[in-house]
Amino acid sequence: MAALETLEVKGRAPKTGYDRDMFGPAWADTDHNGCDTRNDILARDLESETFRPGTQDCVVLTGVLDDPFTATEIHFQRGQDTSTEVQIDHVVALSDAWQKGAQQLDETTRTEFANDPLNLLAVDGPANAQKGDGDAATWLPANRSFRCDYVSRQIAVKARYDLWVTSAEKDAMATVLSDCPGQALPTGQTAAYEVDTTATQSPAPAAPVAPVAEIPAPAPVTEAPAPAPQIEVPQSAGTDPQFGSCKAAKAAGFGPYVSGVDPEYNWYRDGDNDGTNCE
Repeated sequence: MAALETLEVKGRAPKTGYDRDMFGPAWADTDHNGCDTRNDILARDLESETFRPGTQDCVVLTGVLDDPFTATEIHFQRGQDTSTEVQIDHVVALSDAWQKGAQQLDETTRTEFANDPLNLLAVDGPANAQKGDGDAATWLPANRSFRCDYVSRQIAVKARYDLWVTSAEKDAMATVLSDCPGQALPTGQTAAYEVDTTATQSPAPAAPVAPVAEIPAPAPVTEAPAPAPQIEVPQSAGTDPQFGSCKAAKAAGFGPYVSGVDPEYNWYRDGDNDGTNCE
């Protein structure tokens, strides 16, 4: 609660000028460990993970996610039809940040923001899509047991990057934190959540204008035979979904790809011929 009181309260700035590219290349290697941020977060948040051979444990192929948004267990498998089942959520959405102070940050700081482990969680793909760019006033996880951590994480991120909150957003955060007044601010260095089989779920709170639809619990995952190879575009096992362009791939949270390492490299143009595309 004390950290929440340090955040400035203001209205939203116009969304004018917002573009994903304003926050730098998608999934850059800002910590210089040789792995892109998306795979860093998958490796942090998944259990029993496996990696693509020859990538120095950078490219995650499979793993099990204890999803913090839905309190369900998701078996992740990298592939054309399966990668999007687990997505990397910006806890403070990039668009929300843009409207609440990030316009004033320089490009380097915005890139750090977009790749900061504190602001990133591996989560259920449909739940992440339902959230969109909502803040705490318009969307909260259906998993009530995670709401205190989720809101405290948003506060920690906004404090780190000098972003503000709206009055409605602050009120929603305070309501959540009233159930956990001693909640500590997270650091982002460890996995966010482990499934509690006794946890209960509830629908996300209604937005100020229109109610937010309840997120149904995901259907049980049943093992299905691997999809038949696509004739038009041959693909290797364990690849990302294929998009029409690098821009579309980056917007969906995929890339970059390295020549000779990632089969996805061959799908897109390498404009500067440096051996890496979709940067």
